[in-house]
Parts: sequence; C-alpha cells; structure tokens
Amino acid sequence: MAKLSVLLHQIDNGTVLLPEFQRGYVWTRDQVRGLMRSLYRGYPVGGLLLWETEPDQASVRGDATDGGVRLLLLDGQQRITSLYGVIRGDAPAFFEGDASAFTGLRFNVEDENFEFYAPAKMKDDARWVDVTRLFTEGLEPFIKDFSTAPDRFATYLERLNRLRQLLDREFHEEKITGPDKDVEVVVDIFNRVNSGGTALSKGDLALAKICAHWPPARQVMRDHLKRWGNAGFEFSLDWLLRNTTAVATGRAIFVALDTVPSKDFETALAKSVGYVDHFLQAASGRLGLDHDQVLMGRYAIPVIARLLHLSPGGRFADALHRDKVLFWYVHSALWGRFAGSTETVLAQDYEVAKESGIDGLIASLERWRGGNLEIQPHDFEGSTKGSRFYPLLYMLTRVKGARDLGSGLELHAEMLGKLASLQVHHIFPKALLYKAGYDRLQVNAVANFCFLTQETNLAIGKRDPREYFAEVEEKHPGVLASQWIPADPDLWRVERYPDFLAARRELLAQAVQSFLAELRNGASAAAADLQPVTVVVDEQDDVRATQVKAMAEELVRLGYAEPALDSEIADPVTGRALAVAEAFWPDGLQAGQGKPVVLELDPDVADLPRLEELGYEVFTSVDSLLGYVARRNENAAGEETVAPAQPTAEKGVDVEFNQAMRSIYDQARSEANYHATYFLSMLAEHGSLATARKLLHAPAVSDGFAALWERGRLDLTVEALVVQPRFVDLFTPAEIEIAQHRLSQFGYR
Repeated sequence: MAKLSVLLHQIDNGTVLLPEFQRGYVWTRDQVRGLMRSLYRGYPVGGLLLWETEPDQASVRGDATDGGVRLLLLDGQQRITSLYGVIRGDAPAFFEGDASAFTGLRFNVEDENFEFYAPAKMKDDARWVDVTRLFTEGLEPFIKDFSTAPDRFATYLERLNRLRQLLDREFHEEKITGPDKDVEVVVDIFNRVNSGGTALSKGDLALAKICAHWPPARQVMRDHLKRWGNAGFEFSLDWLLRNTTAVATGRAIFVALDTVPSKDFETALAKSVGYVDHFLQAASGRLGLDHDQVLMGRYAIPVIARLLHLSPGGRFADALHRDKVLFWYVHSALWGRFAGSTETVLAQDYEVAKESGIDGLIASLERWRGGNLEIQPHDFEGSTKGSRFYPLLYMLTRVKGARDLGSGLELHAEMLGKLASLQVHHIFPKALLYKAGYDRLQVNAVANFCFLTQETNLAIGKRDPREYFAEVEEKHPGVLASQWIPADPDLWRVERYPDFLAARRELLAQAVQSFLAELRNGASAAAADLQPVTVVVDEQDDVRATQVKAMAEELVRLGYAEPALDSEIADPVTGRALAVAEAFWPDGLQAGQGKPVVLELDPDVADLPRLEELGYEVFTSVDSLLGYVARRNENAAGEETVAPAQPTAEKGVDVEFNQAMRSIYDQARSEANYHATYFLSMLAEHGSLATARKLLHAPAVSDGFAALWERGRLDLTVEALVVQPRFVDLFTPAEIEIAQHRLSQFGYR
C-alpha cells in the first residue's frame, strides 16, 4: 500500500515515472470530477500497477533520478496524473496532454459537489473553494471567509479537512519485478491490463523497443512532427514510423524493426525525414498542395520515401521522374489506394518500387483500377471541403493560372504580394441558393467553389452571379474561363444552378485530365516552383459550420480529443468514399478509447450501414452527439440520475409564451416543412421556459436553429421568440444577449 502523499513526493523526486511507451493524458474534466467525488466519499477507485526497473532497463518520460530503482506507472496513470495536477496545481514532469482537464477545480462546501470554475456561477461566492489552493495553502485562508457564516463555520471546516485528508488515502500497489521482465513482456502485460482502455498500437510497441536502446527516439520524432506542423502539415507518430520502417527494412510491418540496430534506425529516421521534406517541396512547388487540408493520400508517401531511398542520391532523378511520381501520388490518393489493408498494399507497392520503379507503380495502379485512370465530370459531384476532389480544384487553381475575379491577377503568391491570402468563395452565394430551395449538399458542391483573394471575396459578398459575372468579365476578359466558369449567361441564373454545376464539372474534369496527362508525359516538367499561399476559411455566415465548430470547441474544453473536420471516410476494402464527416474522431472521443466516432449531417448520401458494420459510432445531428456526451459525463462523474419530472405548469410564466413556443413548432412544420421532433419532446419533458433556457445555454446552436436558417426562417427559432419585447422579462440579460448574438450573426434583424 502507498499513501497518495508519498506517491506525489516520489513523482516530485523522479522515482515514479512513466515508461516511454505510455500514451499521453486523455482524461476529461468530468472524469477528474468523478474521481475527486469518489475519493471524497470514500469509494474504491482501483489500485496501481508499477514496473520496478533499473535505469538501463527501460526508457522513461520525466525527470528521472540518476540511479537506483525506478517505479514506472503501467496502470493508474490517468488517476495519479489527475490527482497530482489538482493537488500540486501543475502537471507532473512526465505529462503529455491537456492540463485544462484538471485545472480550476472547485469544491462547494455547502452541497459537497465538485465543479470546474465558472465565473458567472462562482464569482464572489466563498462557498466554492479552490481545491488546489486548499492543498497548497491549507485551511487558514478559508477561516476568514467562513467566519461570516457562524452557523455553518464548523461544518465547512470539517468538510475541507476531510478533503485535505485525501493525501492520506492509500492505494494498493502491485509491482512487476525481475530481470526476465523486459520491455516486450511488460508491454504485453500492459496491453492485457488495459484491454478496456488505451492499448498500445503496433507502432507504440515498436517504438517502446526502440526507445529501450535509443531513448531520445520518440522525442526526436516529435520534433520533426512539430516542425512539419509549424509548416502547415499535421502527421502522426505512427505515420512517421511507417516511413522510417520503409527506409530501414523495405517492409510494411513494424515488427521488421525488431532486428534493426538502434544506430541504423537513427540513420533511417534521418533519411526518411529528408525524403518526406523532398516530397513536400515537390507537392507544394509543382502541384500547389501547400497545406494540410489539401494534402491527399498520406500513406502514399511511405512508398515515395522507399522509392527515393532506392534512387541515387535519395532524390528525384529529374523533373520528368518527379512528375511521374506526382502523377502516381495524385491517382493513388483519388481512388483510395491505401484506404484498406494498409500494410498489405504498402508491401505490394514497396516490392514493385524495388523491381520496376515509378513506371511499375503506375502500371500496377492501372491494373488495380481496371485500366481506368481518367477523371470524369461526375467525380466532382462531391460536396464540402472534405471531398477527395476538393484538393484537385485547389491544385488546378494553383497550377493552371486561375485569376482573381477582382484584380484579374493570377493567384500566385509572388504576384499577389506577401500579405495576400486566398478564401474559398461560393460562386452562387449560399443565401441565394437556400432562398431558392436548394439543399446543403447542392449549396456546398465542390463545383460551386472557387478561390479568390480576401479583398475580392469581401467585395463580391452575396451578389447574384448574373450581376457580377458580366462586370468582372468586361473588366478582365478571360477571367471567368480561367476559373472554369461556364460562359453561357443563361447558366448564371439561380434557377439553372444544377445545369451550371454540370457544365462546370465538365470544364474541371477536362482541365484536371489535361494537367495529369502533362505530369505523366513530362509535357511541362520545367514549370517554375509555386510559392505557398495562405488559405483562410471564412464561414461566419454558415450556421452548420459554426455549429460544428462550437461543438468541437466545447468537447475539447471538456477534455475530449479534437476531431478532424470535413473528413472523408473510405471503405477499407474497396477504397470507396463512405461519408464526408463534418467531424471525425478516428481514435474515439478519447484517444485510444472506444470506437471511432463520426458526425455525419447528410445521412442520405452516406453509407451508414457500412460505417456501422465497420465499427464506427455514427451520429447524424449535433444535438444527439452533445446529448450522448452529456450522459457519458454524468456517468463518468458518478452523478445520481433523477427521473425526469412530469411536465407541470411553470409558475410565473405567461400562458402566452407557452402558446408561442408551441406555435413556432406548428409553423415550422406547416410553413417550412421542418418537423422539430426533438424540440417537441423537450417541451413535453421540461416545459416551455426550461426548454428555451436549455437551448440558449447550449454550447452550440441547435439542429433546429440550423435547419430553420437553411430554410430562411430564423423568425421561427426560439431565439427570435426570446427577444420579442413581450417575453424579455422572462429571461436574464445574458440570455437575451445570447439570443440577439445568434440572430444577428446569421443575418436576422
């Protein structure tokens, strides 16, 4: 058994550490809150598993002591890290993760609840005690605060003293010892113990063994990942290890690294980093793919690294060789070559690269595609920036001289100046299309996008194409054709929008096919390098994008993983796109725990049965995902669930407001063809006033708000009802301000 105070001291002096193979901290605020609540109430919270080692037995994270036995946490990292953070007010030396998960915890001495600091609720209320301050400064600072409540003074101090006594809480310890317990054995034990939690991936296991012989390995790799991140490209540790494995062994499986000496691994890592840099320079300079959103097919890059390793000097032989490699890269990404059994496909391509180089890889890809490597107009039928053909539109814009509709200048960094940046522009404005009755997928079709300077995008604003197309073409002849915009004025009318999209897809497909043929044949291999530009996403007037962003920010604030937005999910067998998710957590809401989570707001065009068959947890509305998280948090925090109260008349609420809430539901159904079933169930369960307040205090606008915005009927939202003069007395100034902000943000006056 070990007291908590002793464990914290051992962490301070570097005798309790983390093995290098441990993943980082992944707990949420509600898990921290639940742990503190359980400890305070004397509930069991589990024991600890430690690995007792000598300094040369394992690579560790943290400030280790120079000699003597070390205790490495195998099971209990999340609990002990949380307690250290709350009690010490800082993260331990071995910490990796988001410290906000345990920062700002408060304890209410009246109701004995734990919550994280909320200024509106807790400011100037002495009953909300800063838990970290209690542990670092003791009881004395709070005696004065409670002296103003003599009838509760003794009770409050007794509760604070009981909380401080958590330092004496004893944890059961089990230790793994003995010279036969090497890294591989211990990692196997770790995975078995954590079978319901965060198990190690094959890459983690390989790195654990490498770090045992070359301790800086993981940090060196992280440094490279950070450098690429600063340049706008986000890669994972496993991905970099894939590249290094390809270079070091020519094989796709991580276990191949078992026989690679640490010095050879260090050399292979340095070389693979150089090959990745060389490829990124080519993708950016030749294709214009200069930032993360448009860098397709990450798992084609290890094949290119292997190809470069087999090439003299580790570089493309010449411009023709480079262009052929880029031709193969684009097509392998477009058709999902590495969406499925990654290791099997990589192994096949490594062998082809060794035997017949890039020509063999192209021929192999053609056979895999049944001889079809042509881009067709229907390939551009996708929508949102997550579509796999969105990067092609950006590539075309960069390499084929697309011109800004305002200035007429080609969209090259050297021509636009250092301060210039590009924005995604909806050719037909969203508001115009929604008003005309088009749905979200049609509005956000890739063929409705083009790239413009911020200045031009702002100047065009929400103007009808019939107005501004003629103006820009008269001012800068040929500028519309440079953006693959159909020249027929009849197609510029909103009622001909579907025909406009079809015509533009034809033009885009022809342009892409022509450029890719140039790459394959070396027709323009001497083209000058393109300089990177900044692409700014401005979606302040898109309620769905704003809703998803607010939801993601709220989940990150609660300690969950940050999702990938507008992310394509492909079938691992066929490479077919199954969905373009508004948000995607590939490793679960908490990294390494639970199923992959998908938020898909357009379920009619996604293959939901296949996603569920593959083990994805799919949500089709923001409200349902936030509701799931709320229930999960209640369970994590150990909250008692109370049966929902039966709806009753709300005291002090004007009958008129009840009628108005029901009326907006009826109007939405009859006038906007929107059936707000979730809203109706909230009214039945909570009543009108509580429903309005719940919606106002939600971290994101509701699905109903978003649906009514798309239909041009924000007048039927709860927010529009709340700000009416006849109802403002029912709400606080802060609630009125929230409603006003949401309405004005999306153009409702």
